[in-house]
Amino acid sequence: MSDRLRPGQKQMAEWKSGSLAVSAVPGAGKSTGMAVAAAIAIARQYQHSLTTQTNYRRQLIIVTFTRSAAANIKFKIRQNLKELSLPQTGFAVYTLHGLALNIASRHPDLSGLQLENVTLITPNQSHRFIRTAVEQWIVNHPGIYSRLLEGQNFDGEETERLRRQSVLRTEILPDLAYTVIHEAKSSGISPDKLRLWNQQTTDEYQILEVGAGLYEQYENLMRHRSNRTPDCIDYDDMILAALRVLDNKSGQRIEQNQIFAVFEDEAQDSSPLQTQLLEILAQKGENSYNLVRVGDPNQAINSTFTPADPIYFRDFCKKCHLEQRLATMDQAGRSTKIIINAANFVLEWVNNQWSQTTGELPFLHQMIQPVGIDDPQPDANPAPCGQGLELYSPRDIHHTVELLSHKVIELFTQDPKSRASVLVRENRQGKWLATALESICQEHKIRLYDVGERERRSHVPQEILSLLQFCDRPHSPDYLKASLDVLVARQLIPTQDINTLASMPEEFLYPGPLAAPQLETVQKAAHLCRSILRARLQLPLYQIISFLALTLNYNQAELATADKLAERINQQIFGDNTMGAMLSALSEIVSSERFEPVDTENLEEQYTKEGQLTIITMHKAKGLDWDYVFLPFLHENLIPGKFWIPPQSQFLGDFTLSEVARAQIRAALHTKTVPEISQAWEQAKYLKIAEEYRLLYVAMTRAKRLLWMSAAQKAPFTWNKPENLQSSAPCPAFAALKRHFIAGVRSQESGVRSKT
Repeated sequence: MSDRLRPGQKQMAEWKSGSLAVSAVPGAGKSTGMAVAAAIAIARQYQHSLTTQTNYRRQLIIVTFTRSAAANIKFKIRQNLKELSLPQTGFAVYTLHGLALNIASRHPDLSGLQLENVTLITPNQSHRFIRTAVEQWIVNHPGIYSRLLEGQNFDGEETERLRRQSVLRTEILPDLAYTVIHEAKSSGISPDKLRLWNQQTTDEYQILEVGAGLYEQYENLMRHRSNRTPDCIDYDDMILAALRVLDNKSGQRIEQNQIFAVFEDEAQDSSPLQTQLLEILAQKGENSYNLVRVGDPNQAINSTFTPADPIYFRDFCKKCHLEQRLATMDQAGRSTKIIINAANFVLEWVNNQWSQTTGELPFLHQMIQPVGIDDPQPDANPAPCGQGLELYSPRDIHHTVELLSHKVIELFTQDPKSRASVLVRENRQGKWLATALESICQEHKIRLYDVGERERRSHVPQEILSLLQFCDRPHSPDYLKASLDVLVARQLIPTQDINTLASMPEEFLYPGPLAAPQLETVQKAAHLCRSILRARLQLPLYQIISFLALTLNYNQAELATADKLAERINQQIFGDNTMGAMLSALSEIVSSERFEPVDTENLEEQYTKEGQLTIITMHKAKGLDWDYVFLPFLHENLIPGKFWIPPQSQFLGDFTLSEVARAQIRAALHTKTVPEISQAWEQAKYLKIAEEYRLLYVAMTRAKRLLWMSAAQKAPFTWNKPENLQSSAPCPAFAALKRHFIAGVRSQESGVRSKT
């Protein structure tokens, strides 16, 4: 089995014990290598049990970042075990939070986590707990709040005071609370520790003190609710609960005895507490771990808006390198060679531009190498489509659409089964682009899939709400029509004149003996509607959402999302289990919240279907690839961009409290010193610029045969107003790549002429 692996993959497959770091470039086949290594490690466990004649076998734990990635690697491991003629057992695949919840739920007395008595929340800046925490903090800390209110250049004018109060309460303090809570909690930092760090600075605003107070109020709101209402936890609480189990010697021994090793994928995205959790589980002696961590520091693109930080995986790689336990997977067969060269050029150019005094370089100096001639991967480093790399500077964003659409039509005409994507920096660009391309794609019969639009309109809660409202009031023409619309959209009933059916609900649903005979299409619709109403009468309320999801013939992802929705609704109406309460809770979700759908096995297939042009953000494209990738709108104000301080917030100074706090917390964790505001702000800017360039690198390496890049000469300053165009500078890395590419082409042409 290991014969078909590349050198870096073979090192992983040959692992037997101890720590191993695997640093892999994009397209190197991390998941394939890990799946083979996992199957071989499980096979050794089976062999060991046969040799020692014991029936007790420990499990291999594989941890990855998303549910879809977990499902993907689970499938690959099972295939490899099948090939080895072994039972498809002996391992478990989790997301990090799934693993933590599994441990915590098995030891409720140690974890303090009673699942039946808690509600999981996903807080954001506008979440009610954070808003309430801000209001309570203001009441309890009038002195510090007054200092923030004064800010700079305050003349005491009442209108300005009211304006500043509004900005602090609704924008600045919620952002600070959200950032501090996640940064501190995911690192195991208490509010008291933040206060100690605050004392190391001369900060007149006492940013970390304010953050500590907001963090404290938030935790109190999560824990101390009414007797009828379950306590709340967030995702960081899952990790903390699992660590409480592992802090107990008995709990630690029980968990460790079930595991012979831990494999982690996407290790560059782990937070300190997550890393600690895996190290404890993998520990087999003092400073000895059966731990394999696989990742790519150059694909770390989440650290400026999540607590993840690639510094921890880099440190792990350095430590393993000293112990001669570092494997490098630098060969990649995904992309054609000119795309590899372009990505390598950007990596080197960015590092060369960086001042050595700013600390770590944005990129680890790890170049992508093409695979060897005898590589087993089919179509490795495929032939380019056309030149393989096309760089444009259109007149404006409308000219960009013109050039891009011409190329898309050409590619899909040549091969209707092509897989293509447009990667955008932000969802607003994708929304504008989808509107601009919609009619063109329809005309040429090219399927256009706008990922952002699907997420903006999470259809599961809305569809379930429509059917529940019909169940509650079946004689309402509006509710009947909404339900029929859903059934038509789901292709469960034929398309027909729904307005006529809905105008007389009783006659449609229960026609009398004197009513005119119904058409077959109408009969089918009426039968399905009556089945839904009958289920409402026969099923308990807590099962109705799951039944409706099955009735709507949801796919796996939609069913999982419906289950998640049902669980949330049932927890929310605990103590008031009525249809009215359910409708009220569901209406609130649909109207005021963005309900996150569940990612499952078919997620990647949705984004990378044949014959489809997918519009997706660069962040969400990580882990995916397409034959042709388009990167429009590569402008300096977005990549690398800069921190934009909203005019309404500038009364505090030329910085934002949340980003300063983030930089201060990370500096305190990494260097044990807390920088002052000006230094922290500079470090925050460094973190952003470095990550934006890594994001560009990730986007470029999604392409197999063609990478199309452009930066229009005129573009919007903000995509909230795409009609307002102005001269825009290109992303510096794109400009440098274009100069380098043009120089290379001229050099080749010159060589041809001289030979002639």
